[in-house]
Amino acid sequence: MPLDRRAIGRGCGGEGNLRDAEQLCLAQLDRFQAALAEGRPITVACTAQAPLFRQEAEAAGFAEALDFVNIRETAGWSDEAKAAGPKMAALIAAAAVEMPAVPLVPLASEGVTLVLGRDAVALEAARTLADVLDITVLLTGAEAVEPLRAAEFPVARGVARAATGWLGAFEVTVDGYAMPRPSSRAAYAWGPHRDGAASRCDVILDLTGGVPLFPTHELRQGYLRADPADGTAVARAVAAARELVGAFDKPRFVNFDASLCAHSRNRRTGCTRCLDLCPTGAITPGKDSVVISAEICAGCGACAAVCPTGAANYALPPAQAMLQRLRTLLLTFREAGGEAPLVLVHDEAGEAMIEALARHGDGLPARVLPLRVNEVSQLDLGFLLSAFAWGAAQLRLLMKAKRAHGTEGVFRNLDYATHVLAGLGIADHGAARAAAIETDDPFTLGEALRAVPRRGLPFPPSTHLALGAPREMLRQAARALAEGAQKREGVIAMPALAPFGEARVEVAGCTLCVACTSVCPTGAFSANPERPQLSFLEDACVQCGLCAATCPEKVISLVPRLNLAPEAAQPRVVKEEDPFCCERCAKPFGVRSQIERVTQKLQAQGHWMFADPARLRVLRLCEDCRVFEATDGGLDPYAGPPRPIAKTSEDYLREAERAKRQAEEG
Repeated sequence: MPLDRRAIGRGCGGEGNLRDAEQLCLAQLDRFQAALAEGRPITVACTAQAPLFRQEAEAAGFAEALDFVNIRETAGWSDEAKAAGPKMAALIAAAAVEMPAVPLVPLASEGVTLVLGRDAVALEAARTLADVLDITVLLTGAEAVEPLRAAEFPVARGVARAATGWLGAFEVTVDGYAMPRPSSRAAYAWGPHRDGAASRCDVILDLTGGVPLFPTHELRQGYLRADPADGTAVARAVAAARELVGAFDKPRFVNFDASLCAHSRNRRTGCTRCLDLCPTGAITPGKDSVVISAEICAGCGACAAVCPTGAANYALPPAQAMLQRLRTLLLTFREAGGEAPLVLVHDEAGEAMIEALARHGDGLPARVLPLRVNEVSQLDLGFLLSAFAWGAAQLRLLMKAKRAHGTEGVFRNLDYATHVLAGLGIADHGAARAAAIETDDPFTLGEALRAVPRRGLPFPPSTHLALGAPREMLRQAARALAEGAQKREGVIAMPALAPFGEARVEVAGCTLCVACTSVCPTGAFSANPERPQLSFLEDACVQCGLCAATCPEKVISLVPRLNLAPEAAQPRVVKEEDPFCCERCAKPFGVRSQIERVTQKLQAQGHWMFADPARLRVLRLCEDCRVFEATDGGLDPYAGPPRPIAKTSEDYLREAERAKRQAEEG
């Protein structure tokens, strides 16, 4: 493959740091060994012989960073290889961006296995595993099954009604649970049964052929399922079960900060974006926040893609590190002389398609910059907008032809990005600037990439650093785009569920009860402790809806939009009134309109508790003076009207006698 030494050197910081070779892993291995001796971080533009280079580095005691990048299948093996110098520079520079270590979640299995089955296939599978696992078989009882000659492992009847847990910690609820009768002859005969039995196990091997116990069951570690009529599938499941004994580590795909979650407050439900999208059931409602099980999470990243507050943040790698690599990729490409870059985001499956296209087709176009992520469905709106802010002309997400679990969120974000770009006047009307390519065919991928119009952005890229929480990085990207498009004052209407917008208050109906401030998880609504005043900070609003659900007057509505004006970053007063001062000590203690409204309403209704003007006056006193008024003035504000004097029969007879005598005298 041809190498544009000048372009690569210009993009990677000067030709003096660039060393090329034709047989670095063979005849010219001494060049790599000499570089090791210098004790500086090294990036090798070859992945095919990475094991050899790591071996040499270990033998030399090399302690610095050693990174690898593939510029052969992604750039050099292409019909546009002569123009791929800027791309090679970008890929090499991006590979040197350090990725933090991935946190791990420990799982432990002692091999306690529950085999669910309907026929003799389950018994045969259990017999195969009995030498390495602690087996219990649960048959549905729907078919006659010949009993075991010897009780090698427990066999029972029952139907698994529900299951929870993960590898090493499953709990199964069984209905119709019954043990076999010792007198079973040609087929198992079952004894008395009961419902609601519980079974705890480390591994579940489901050979019933029925409905899976878990959503997206193929992603639940420790739960193996096969059709009992498919011998090959059963054999694969049995072989996999044999390996599930011991201690295991899985990546912690998502970091979660419950204090930022906008799910609920005071028994009011707000944001449910992650709950609605999680395909594995790893997310469940909690008291004030959702609860994410790291043991169940399969890493699709749908929660992180749509979380408006950044409470759920993808950790493989963290968003800030991924954005740093994206920034380096795009800015280096431009520095090396590249134009109109098209960023192609892909996962492991996409990497295999790119390699197939390079080996058997025309390869990637020179302006296509591939970027590997763990899951394409992890990408949030901040990532998409940042790509355009740093100069991407187009963005394509390479996804499987059959949509995988948890991709709804990233498609939603593509729609949001399209609205933002259109609102800024930089949409590409010939084709969407941000879209997905859904295919399993490498040649279809190549055709789709070459069909994307070569139209760059009409302004130079931003060079800002992505810093802070995910929401802050989203705002940075949006404002960088607005500044480039010279629409810093714009307000862009957004679709429902967008992560930003206005909580609009009908001022006339607002009583300044400030209930909204007590439930707002981001501080978008705030109250002034010195006077009756309600303020709103639009940049902080995540459109969770808790304020609207809590407002007793129902005067708050959500308006999804992106406000790019500087005023959106400053609190603005929504409503304020003069305080009402105590008529005894002049202390401000409430809102004048509220006190006047309540007083007038009670007078108009003629309420018995406030028929006396002295009692009505108590409402116009502060909490301290009300106590003084009640004690010093002998006023009980909670007393009822005077009760009639109780009379006995003698009283009535005496009054009647008195009335009769007065009548006679008259």
